[in-house]
Amino acid sequence: MPGAGTDKTKTWVEQPGPIVVLVAPQLGENVGAAARAMANFGLGRLRLVKPQFRWPSPQAHKMASGADRVLDGATLFDTLEAAIADCTLVLATTARAHDQAKPVVDAGQAAQAAATHVANGENVAILFGRERAGLENDEVALADRIVTLPVNPAFASLNLAQAVVIVAYEWFKLATGGALPFAAPERSPPASKQQLVAFFEFLERELEKVEFFRPPDKRDTMQINLRNIFTRMQPTQQDVRTLHGVIATLVEGRKGPARGGILDGAEAEMLRTLLAEHNQGRVPGERGPVRGLSRLLRRNPTDAERAFWDALTRDRRFAGRGFKRQVPVGPHIVDLVSFPLRLVVELIPPDETETAAQSRAARKAWLAERGYRVIEIAVSAIESDAGAVLTGLAASFAEDTASKR
Repeated sequence: MPGAGTDKTKTWVEQPGPIVVLVAPQLGENVGAAARAMANFGLGRLRLVKPQFRWPSPQAHKMASGADRVLDGATLFDTLEAAIADCTLVLATTARAHDQAKPVVDAGQAAQAAATHVANGENVAILFGRERAGLENDEVALADRIVTLPVNPAFASLNLAQAVVIVAYEWFKLATGGALPFAAPERSPPASKQQLVAFFEFLERELEKVEFFRPPDKRDTMQINLRNIFTRMQPTQQDVRTLHGVIATLVEGRKGPARGGILDGAEAEMLRTLLAEHNQGRVPGERGPVRGLSRLLRRNPTDAERAFWDALTRDRRFAGRGFKRQVPVGPHIVDLVSFPLRLVVELIPPDETETAAQSRAARKAWLAERGYRVIEIAVSAIESDAGAVLTGLAASFAEDTASKR
C-alpha cells in the first residue's frame, strides 16, 4: 500500500456516472488534481474543452497521484457544444449569479437529478469553468441547471479540483448509499457482571493494601465511585482482562514478584547468607565490592529489611538524616548507613552462621577504625516491634549527637 489511502490490490470502482467537463482549463496541475478527485469518488469520464496547455501534460499526471486511468481516458473538444452534444442533462457549476432563469441546486440535489438520467443510460455532463473566471454566460446558457455551493459570499471562489471533489463526493455518496469503506473492528463481547465484580474485588483488595481508602468513613463512597467509573465505560471482556493485567503488573513490580525485585524475601535471605559466608562476594585484588552488587541487594530486600526501611522512611525523626540502604562503604556493603551521622545499622538474622558472624565482626572493626558507629539490630526485634526499634535507634543517635557538643 504505497499511499495513505491507495490500495492497488483492490478493485477499481467501475460504475456509470456523470461526465466531468473542464472548460478551457489553464494549468495541467489543476486538471491532474481534478482527475485525482474524480478517481476518489468513482468518476471516470473526463472531457477537456480547449485546454490552455499542451496535452497530454506531464504536470497533470504528476498531480493526479496515480489517477492516470482518468487522464488516459480523457477526450479533447474544440467547443463546449461538441463536448456535450450526446448529453441529455447538463449542469453548470458556478459561484456567481448569471441572471439566467434556470433552477439553482446544490451539489446534493445535482447528484439526485443526475442519478435519474444515468440510471436510464443517458449521459449527464457537469461543467466546470476556467480557473480565473469560471464559466461565461453563453456557456451557462447551454446548461439545464446551475449548481452552486453554500460558501462565504465574500470569498466564494474555489480551486478547480476543490469544486470537482465536492460535486463528485455528493454523487458517490448517493450512488453507494453512503456506505463507508471500513468499520470499527468487531469488539470483544461485553463483560459480564460476574467478570466486572471479580475485577472490582481484585482492584479494591490491592487498593486496600496501600491504604487508598482513607478516611475510613469515606470508603463506601469511594468504592461506589470507582465502580461507576468502570461501569460507565461499558468494558468488553478483553478490556477487563487488560485492566486486570495492568493492575497485577503494577502490584508485582517492573521486574517480577512484589515490590520491584526479582527474588522473594526467603530467596533474598539466602542470597545474603551466601554473600556473608563468602566475604560479600568480593573479587581478590579488587578494592571495592563487585560492581552492581549493591544495586542487586537494594532491589531484593529481605522481608525484615523491607519492613524496617519502610518504617524508617515514614518516621519523621529520621527525615534529613541521610540514611541509605545497601550502599558500599569502602570494601563493604552495609545494610543501612548515614554518612552525615557516620552511623551504620546492621541487621542480624536469627540463624546467622559462624562464618557470617565472623565476617560481620571484621566489618564492624573496619568501620570503627574509620570513625563509624555500628548499631546491630536483631531481625527478630524488628519482626516483634519495628516501632520500638526505631525509637531506640533515634535515641541512640540523639545521645551521640549530644555527647559531641
